[in-house]
Amino acid sequence: MRALLQRTTGAAVRVDGEVVGEIGLGLLILVGVGPSDTEAIADDLALKTAQLRIFRDDDGRTNRSLLEVGGAALVVSQFTLFADTRRGRRPGFTGAAPPGDAETLYLRFAESLRGLGVSVATGRFGAEMTVTLVNDGPFTIWLDTDER
Repeated sequence: MRALLQRTTGAAVRVDGEVVGEIGLGLLILVGVGPSDTEAIADDLALKTAQLRIFRDDDGRTNRSLLEVGGAALVVSQFTLFADTRRGRRPGFTGAAPPGDAETLYLRFAESLRGLGVSVATGRFGAEMTVTLVNDGPFTIWLDTDER
């Protein structure tokens, strides 16, 4: 699985102009699922995401986790994180999981975060979405479970 974490003071996702998910302080998390990913990988990625110390402490250092600051997560499916741009000018997406498998693991990741005590909002799997974000920092982290 791949996740792009963006620390935010506010983010929202809209489908056809309607807000379907919105958070304040927390993380916008774009999630891509690969064909060999499993529920265990989704759970591990959720734990790492919740515990990663990327929020400021009282001294301004990045010493607090999403859990410690009481932040929320806006989780949005993003198969394009598996884009292959090595040849030509049009990305290929054959490295992404089939939609049914991807949706299952995307939802599992969101549920795993909830199970850890994180308030979670989501986009709508497979929909054309518009995402807005106030990137705090800016602070953006790339996680790839194949690079552990």
